[in-house]
Amino acid sequence: MTNEELLQIIEQAVRDKVTELDLSGRGLTTLPAEIGRLTNLRSLYLYNNQLSSLPAEFGRLTNLRSLYLYNNYLSILPQELGQLTNLQSLYLYSNQLSSLQPEFGQLTNLQTLNLHNNQLRSLPPEFGKLTNLLSLNLYNSQLSSLPPEISQLTNLQSLNLYNNQLSSLPPEIGQLTNLLSLDLDGNQLSSLPPEIGQLTNLQSLDLRSNQLSSLPPEISQLTNLQSLNLYNNQLSSLPREIRQLSNLKKLDLRRNPIPIPPEILGSKNLSEDPGDVNEILDFYFRVQDPAETEPFYEAKFLIIGEGGVGKTSLAKKIVDETYELQPDEESTEGIEVIQWHFALPNGKDFRVNIWDFGGQEIYHQTHQFFLSKRSLYVLVADTRKENTDFYWWLKVVELLSDKSPVIIIKNEKQDRQCEVDGGQLRGEFSNLEKILATNLDTNRGLAEIKDAIQLYISNLDHVGTPLPKLWVRVRTALENDSRNYISFEEYYNLCRVNNLTDRKDMLRLSSYLHDLGVCLHFQDDSTLKHYVILKPEWGTTAVYKVLDNQTVKQNLGCFTKENLKDIWQDGEYADMRDELLQLMIRFKLCYEIPGRRDIYIAPQLLSIEKADYTWDDRNNLILRYTYTFMPKGILTRFIVETHPWIEQQKLVWKSGVVLNKDQTRAEVIENYHQREIKISVAGNRKKELMAVITHELEKIHNSYEGLQYQTLVPCNCETCKNLPIPYSYSLEKLNKRLNDRRYQIECENSYEMVDVRKLIDDVMFQTVRGDGEINLQVAQLQSELERKRDESLTHRFRDSNQQEKPKAIADCLENVLPTSPNPQIPMSETVTRNQLFISYSHHDQEWLTKLQKHLKPIIRNQNLLVWDDTKIQAGAKWRQEIENALVAARVAILLVSPDFLASDFIADNELPPLLDAAEAQGLTIIWIPLSFSSYEETEIEKYQSAHPPNQPLDSLNSAQENKAWVNICKKIKAAAVSQ
Repeated sequence: MTNEELLQIIEQAVRDKVTELDLSGRGLTTLPAEIGRLTNLRSLYLYNNQLSSLPAEFGRLTNLRSLYLYNNYLSILPQELGQLTNLQSLYLYSNQLSSLQPEFGQLTNLQTLNLHNNQLRSLPPEFGKLTNLLSLNLYNSQLSSLPPEISQLTNLQSLNLYNNQLSSLPPEIGQLTNLLSLDLDGNQLSSLPPEIGQLTNLQSLDLRSNQLSSLPPEISQLTNLQSLNLYNNQLSSLPREIRQLSNLKKLDLRRNPIPIPPEILGSKNLSEDPGDVNEILDFYFRVQDPAETEPFYEAKFLIIGEGGVGKTSLAKKIVDETYELQPDEESTEGIEVIQWHFALPNGKDFRVNIWDFGGQEIYHQTHQFFLSKRSLYVLVADTRKENTDFYWWLKVVELLSDKSPVIIIKNEKQDRQCEVDGGQLRGEFSNLEKILATNLDTNRGLAEIKDAIQLYISNLDHVGTPLPKLWVRVRTALENDSRNYISFEEYYNLCRVNNLTDRKDMLRLSSYLHDLGVCLHFQDDSTLKHYVILKPEWGTTAVYKVLDNQTVKQNLGCFTKENLKDIWQDGEYADMRDELLQLMIRFKLCYEIPGRRDIYIAPQLLSIEKADYTWDDRNNLILRYTYTFMPKGILTRFIVETHPWIEQQKLVWKSGVVLNKDQTRAEVIENYHQREIKISVAGNRKKELMAVITHELEKIHNSYEGLQYQTLVPCNCETCKNLPIPYSYSLEKLNKRLNDRRYQIECENSYEMVDVRKLIDDVMFQTVRGDGEINLQVAQLQSELERKRDESLTHRFRDSNQQEKPKAIADCLENVLPTSPNPQIPMSETVTRNQLFISYSHHDQEWLTKLQKHLKPIIRNQNLLVWDDTKIQAGAKWRQEIENALVAARVAILLVSPDFLASDFIADNELPPLLDAAEAQGLTIIWIPLSFSSYEETEIEKYQSAHPPNQPLDSLNSAQENKAWVNICKKIKAAAVSQ
């Protein structure tokens, strides 16, 4: 806006005696002195401009009640602002203010003041004169202290001081007795003044991410407190008086060194609420009684590294230094768990659960399910082979173990030494504690290694935590049980026998022991929750037996329940095959092929050869993920999560998959060596399908704490549209520009300015719209995938008397694998779908005739087979012919009208197999709206119509109708030929 235009607006506003004026987002850099003539104004909106100062004449606007100046560049306010004594609401946040003038204290009628996101280092004493303030926001500033005069703000109800540099609070803060909410999150407070107890009306107190090591007893006086957030402090104890907070409904003590198991404190996902207040306090004060508790000295010790580097030898040497190495020491298959005990300086026995991990590559992406927090890791490297990827292993531990401590052991066989750049590795990995060398054949360096292990494992956070003696007693009883697994009911009874009667405590204990690697209990799995696996190596070895099986490998990951009978034929597995299969499914290691009962695929064993298919790269949506470090298994987990939509259950290989849903295809390909996943989507519902795919990938990303990656959006400028590799923008940076209202960005190839909004809109269809409402199209598609996936992934127990007669593996492979010399994946159909199937109501015979007429040239030219019920010969078994035609359909064409929807025969006999085939086998459904109808009430609504439903064919004139038929037939041809 030019200065002349602004003066015209001001002049008009003066003439009209306006009381409200909106000048926001006009690009204003200065205000003219004439602004002072607007003496009738009660509300003035100047936010989202580029103002760096205000004219002195601003002080003449003495009738102002509300002033909006946020998102500007103001570094100082004029003294005359103090003349706006009728001001009640002032919004100055997101400017560059470093101080406030003393005259600011003259705004004595202010009730709401927002000053956050500035650079304020202090507040003037005159600030205390704002005695009518109800709400004060000062977060994201640089305040290091508060003036004593803040005590005068006695009407204040909400005070937000989040993310400042406060190291203490003045005692005078206790005089703010009307405060309901106080936010001190993200400061440097090491203690609270006793006067905090005077805030007796306080309902919410947020003290997250400070340095508090204790709480004053006076906190008990906050009798109206409902929420107390103490997350991420240094609290190791609680005052007994805290139990007097009878109205407390939410207490967050997560990330404090306090002797309460994480299972009680609450979910590790901080977006979820903490644990139950009463349970937290009951447990804490129960374990404070030394007669009822016992320190817990047990931890998990994991040995990782490539295959054949000496991990098993190290494990055995740690347990028994006299163990003689075997020249042909067998490599560990899967995981082996052994125990080692050593005495602590206080005389207590420390138990170590050593997990020896097989190093073969097939195990790498499955080991991640057993890499846990509260553990010590050793990475073993063979100095002769020099094949250890230190960065990869250390990064995996960092991502999956919350930066548990790591020791690198150089196994210097035959005393061959090698150098490891410890300085560089420590610069990258703060959890790398030591690099030690040994020759296990002579025990050189072994004593130092054992000392280091004992030191670091005994200093893990949970070690020595006092646990109820009942818990320790149950733990001992479980250890003495020789069985591999017990039912949860048996676990329940064992707890009761040992006087642990609280069911919640039973579940907490099993979860705690699960995390320590003592046992496995998957409480949130509908099948596995009924069992406690006492010997984790029993369950893990069973899983790896399948992945290591030669038959399964030869069949590229395909196996049947009959195979599992052979693989798990030993007596220790025979009665638990269903549960072990569920364990594999839970680990996303396999899925049941839709439509092929009891036949499964392990994606990590799929062919490395790309499937044979055609892809039209015109008008694709494209998105890429690039990773600073790429853990193995992202794509195979994605395949399991999206397997219901795999095209024909055939187009999938180890590093890629083609999905097909609602006439929309997606190609998702991983290039591991370039640390990249590329997504291409084509078809009618590109944005919706892209949104679901990115949602599934983000869920996998979020399972790795701290995974670093970029989402890249291709440039859409004219130059890049014609390039095989267009310039790409980081989606994070595009969103930042969007939030900052910077709507243009330069292409590095063409130097053209490109619209940021269009770049994002080209590829992203957000599940949540800008107005906060869920986008129903995406939500429905996501819900549908989750339903189909849950149906498939939730293994169903079946009565043996009701099972189908098992098929031999050869028969299964013949039916489910493509007949190529190097098969990739089972197909779910044995027939060839090669024709068009037309479904219609006999009341719409004339429309069928019109369709046949318009299709005739295409049928002739493309040699297409078309079936409708006029093909049934007199005397034929018409129902069987219809069923055969349905099975052979490649494209189904539905002529939709009220008569069509009213037909019970169509609803019961034709639509169900078509819709099922569309879901599982890639059949394409095209429907044509003949008349206005209630199609939204049916499953048809999910599929793309070949013509706009709001312009049905019977509403068009003759010329319009002919044009519509031509377009419809083009879509039918495209669907038929593309397959």
